[in-house]
This record gives sequence, C-alpha cells and structure tokens, in this order.
Amino acid sequence: MSERLPIPPVVSERPRERLLRHGTDALTSAELLAVILGTGLPGTPVLDFAHALLRRFGGVRPLLAASAEELGGVAGMGAARICQLAAILALARRALEEDLARDCLLDHPVRVKSYCTALLGHEQIERCVALFLDNQYRLIVAEEVSRGTLTQTSVYPRELVKAGLRHHAAALILVHNHPSGLARPSQADVDLTRQARQALQMVDIHLLDHLVVAANRVVSMDELGLI
Repeated sequence: MSERLPIPPVVSERPRERLLRHGTDALTSAELLAVILGTGLPGTPVLDFAHALLRRFGGVRPLLAASAEELGGVAGMGAARICQLAAILALARRALEEDLARDCLLDHPVRVKSYCTALLGHEQIERCVALFLDNQYRLIVAEEVSRGTLTQTSVYPRELVKAGLRHHAAALILVHNHPSGLARPSQADVDLTRQARQALQMVDIHLLDHLVVAANRVVSMDELGLI
C-alpha cells in the first residue's frame, strides 16, 4: 500500500501565476515542482504536496534520482507523474548535450565537471560514460560503456577504441559515478584508465581525463596525476 506523506501547513500561493508574472527564477523548488505536478491530492493543495515530496526525498536531486518503485510507494505518485519527472530530467540532459554539441567546448575543467555532474550526479547505480570529442574538444556523443561496478572486465579498452574510430573522435573523456558518495578513484579505476589510455594512443585518440562523480562532487584523475 502506498505510504501517505506527512503534509506541512497549507500555504496559499499560486505557483503558476507567480511563474507567469515573475519567471522561473522567482519560484522556489517546491513551487516549480507544484507547477509540474499540476494538482494536489484530495484535501491537500499541490504546493503542500510538492513540499512534502521534497522533504521525503531530501531535495530536488534525490527526488529526480528516485526510482519508479520508490516514487510509486508514495500516495499520489501514479504512473503519469512518475513519467513526468523522468521526462523532465531526460529533456534537461538532452538540452545540455545539444548545447555542448553546437556551441560549447569541453576544453576547460570547469565545463567538463559541470557537464559530468549534470550527466551522472543523480544516478543511484554506477554507470561509466565515454565522452567522444572532435579535434576542437566539442562533444560528438556521450555513450554509456558500462553499467554496474566498474572493473577491467566491464569496460574493455578495445571497445573504446572501436567506438572512438566509429565516431571519428580525436579525444575522449571517461566519467563514472560512485553512488556511495565517495568521490575517490579506486585502484581498479586507475588500472583501467591507464590501459584505456595506452590502447587509445595506438589509434591517435587522446584520453584527456577520467572523472569520478559523487552527487555534486567531481574528482579528476588527471588533476590527481593518475593518468
């Protein structure tokens, strides 16, 4: 049975009207979520429901990272609303990828870390993604190469080489997340990175970096001197 959330006191606000008058920057996270949800529950205004959701999951990032099963355990979160949240997150990611592919260069550590945080900071399972870049460090494509614990048997350097050649990449950045929250590369991460670098060098593809993402923290193995 779905668990009903504890509801905070009712606050008479109209998020949609505030958004139209003042823009999105004037709204709190709860108000923005209320606009997305559209309606509340019987006896519970939508803004109160939004506040309760954010309190239950601990903020925007963990709410968007929650699985369908976790969201489905909350009264009022049916399939339609779960799909809404998933679709909004996917659209935000794709918009960022389009901007990077058209206009932005991944030629500066700050840009790279911001992109990697947006890409994997919310994930609750470990994923490894390869960012294939052209010779001006523009993003060609971000491609998942592993899901689950990162090991030398889950990411094969020769597959990175094949994918790099297929995408006509000049450079590559590896990034994976640590759902545990510990943003520190393991010895397995270091060993894999060095093997991948050697393999890619044989076809003139430069491995620029391997980053570890844990929520909003990103550690660069290049900056640590581990590549």
